[in-house]
Amino acid sequence: MILCISSATMKEEKVNLWLTTPDQQNLLAKQEPLLFGDIDETDTPTILVDSNVEFQTMKGFGAAVTGSSAYLINQQLSSEQREELLQDLFSRDGIHMSYIRHTIGASDFSVDHEGSPATYTYNDIETGTDYNLDHFSIEKDKDVINLMQDIRSLNKEIGILGTPWTAPAWMKYNRKLNGSYLNYKDHRTYEAYADYFVKYIKAYADKGILVDAITIQNEPGHTSESYPTMSMNANEQAMFIKNYLGPAFSENQISTKIAAYDHNWENGVEYANNVLNDKEANKYTDGVAFHCYKGKPDSMTKVHKQFPDKNIYLTECSGGEWSPDFGDNLSWYMSNLIIGGPRNWARAVLLWNIALDTNGGPTNGGCSDCRGVVTIDREGGKVTKNSEYYALGHASKFVKAGALRISTSQYKDRIETVGYKNPDDSIVLIAANTSSETESFQVVFRDRSFTYTLDPNSAVTFKWRE
Repeated sequence: MILCISSATMKEEKVNLWLTTPDQQNLLAKQEPLLFGDIDETDTPTILVDSNVEFQTMKGFGAAVTGSSAYLINQQLSSEQREELLQDLFSRDGIHMSYIRHTIGASDFSVDHEGSPATYTYNDIETGTDYNLDHFSIEKDKDVINLMQDIRSLNKEIGILGTPWTAPAWMKYNRKLNGSYLNYKDHRTYEAYADYFVKYIKAYADKGILVDAITIQNEPGHTSESYPTMSMNANEQAMFIKNYLGPAFSENQISTKIAAYDHNWENGVEYANNVLNDKEANKYTDGVAFHCYKGKPDSMTKVHKQFPDKNIYLTECSGGEWSPDFGDNLSWYMSNLIIGGPRNWARAVLLWNIALDTNGGPTNGGCSDCRGVVTIDREGGKVTKNSEYYALGHASKFVKAGALRISTSQYKDRIETVGYKNPDDSIVLIAANTSSETESFQVVFRDRSFTYTLDPNSAVTFKWRE
């Protein structure tokens, strides 16, 4: 039964809103405010927003500071262009990303660094072994470190997640950075690799960069001879966590969280089960990380139902030239990542490269047609904001770290929504029309409502005071 409240007894309250449309006439553009009014009897979809029903606490939204992104931002922009872009991405006047990922050593988006090869780790040696890690150094991360320090100056509370693409070559069976797996026949390999993570976290902390969480291996089910990769099955990951990494973090009083898996939705449930059903590994594991490239977002809900005390991270998703249509991209991102991620229990939602150039690079042997959150033209430093930027912005600009996801009605493939209560008690409702028709809907919050009409492949963020 829908309650009707007289408008005479209603306090007029304003709803601010920001809109993005597929024709790009509105790009996260602030619209004229709406006013709450009476709840109407209607046949249109009704979005019930209930701030008393709470779900996960959010870490935030963002993208990855890869070596390629750091190079473009630091080396290919003027100081004025660089400052403007960082303000746009990380300050409260911009889209205010609140959680970022970076690569522990090189990835498929790294660059040559002052004569050093683009493919590297923090402990590279030409011959032999170095179980004491005497050659450990993060110096080759200088571009990334400088950028992350400047990002932290804009947002001191930003969350940081680190991920390796490979262990040092001398720890691996074939002694190569591209492909293969750890030398499992020698326990000293695992001891040294656990110490490698400890040294990395301490070295970054010495630079004023606090690492909130790490994943143990990027895409552990995939290897390539073209760029840094390493395989690690679930049983091996569980063994490494319980016998080496977890104890090393405990012994060194490291509070950085450990997330398992870090690969596609498709095989995540089975992998998570194998790790988290190991009681000792479970004890040290904060949660499970996912990528978007295969499978469906509801894999994250399946893991949550089996392990409700574990956190879910959505750590990578890239657009590219395989999908050039702005509206189609916006709609997919909203449905699967910005809305679908948190509705399936993700506490952090991260895209891939923050910035790439007009050729989708610089690349280091991996994806040749990926697209960054922004595109930087090396000729003059022009920055183009892509659909990824606006999709992220519909959440990151308004949903603060520490926000609680709250209950909202969902009309799958029509009007899809997710809602939050911020630490300052403001309410945020994100909605996307993922259908092919214009949709009108009524939003009901307690004893008040407003109605809005949204075009296909469009997104809107509403914000009001509780």
